[in-house]
Amino acid sequence: MRSNRTTRMNRSIGVAVAIGLVAVLAACAPTPDAAPSHSTPQSTEVNPAGDIPDNQVYVAFTASSGVYRIKVPEGWSRTSSGPSTSFTDKLNSIKTEQSAVQVAPSVDSAKQTVVPALAASRKQFTPGDVKPFQRGGGTGIELTYQDESAANSVTGTRVREDVQLFLFWKNGQQVALTLASPHGADNVDPWNIVTKSFTWLR
Repeated sequence: MRSNRTTRMNRSIGVAVAIGLVAVLAACAPTPDAAPSHSTPQSTEVNPAGDIPDNQVYVAFTASSGVYRIKVPEGWSRTSSGPSTSFTDKLNSIKTEQSAVQVAPSVDSAKQTVVPALAASRKQFTPGDVKPFQRGGGTGIELTYQDESAANSVTGTRVREDVQLFLFWKNGQQVALTLASPHGADNVDPWNIVTKSFTWLR
């Protein structure tokens, strides 16, 4: 009798252990709706519209007159018309224009002549500061203002622009350097590279 009682007891314990194991395994198994875990990929840096990339390469441009040289972003579209040359890429632009000016510009002369001329030639002109500047390649007058861009050739849309105009002068020659970006774009460093690279060659 003891042998049978022991056998039944062992069977009961075995069944209990088996049931316990099934319960543990069921608790550990993933539910049908559980999604497998994935490591989150690192996001790549995206430049806002109008921001010139930090890794932009610059190349030297020498005016056909041989009067000045400047660095401009490599790969930008270039258009020349007489003493004026423009470089454009998407929403940004650089323009240089050489002219004969007998007297160096001043803050007063820029306010009296340049600002009114800009206001008359632009429909959405909003004036900003007029102040002297100094760069390694020379000194002059800087004007800041806001304007509306030319219409996109495909979509016809226009954007509000922040514009900086630098008037370099030497020996009766003036070079107007205009830098334009969409309003709010952060191009302080690229524009510093461009303006600080300006060099008179004669």
